[in-house]
Amino acid sequence: MTQETMNEVLKFRDDRNWKQFHNPKDLAISISLEAAELLEVFQWSAEDVTCDNKMDKIKEELADVVNYCILMADVCGLDLDEIVREKIKRNSEKYPVEKAYGSKEKYTELK
Repeated sequence: MTQETMNEVLKFRDDRNWKQFHNPKDLAISISLEAAELLEVFQWSAEDVTCDNKMDKIKEELADVVNYCILMADVCGLDLDEIVREKIKRNSEKYPVEKAYGSKEKYTELK
């Protein structure tokens, strides 16, 4: 995601004077609620685990999750690029390719 896109999300918020309502607790709740709406797209789908015929709703809900994440990072003074890179580094240490390749096991179960 570009900085330009993230700035558009922040401008949308600022143009409406909504930053005053955004605190870490409420933004975390909003992220969770929007993630639940994304999950709802697949609710009761039994064996249907594909995205077929669901892309419009998936895009809408995923955008909501990402937008709230941008707002949360802004309120907390976090750089999304930096924290994502740090997480990838930590995950790389927990899931080395030679142990994790093709495995769905948690890092504590890798052999």
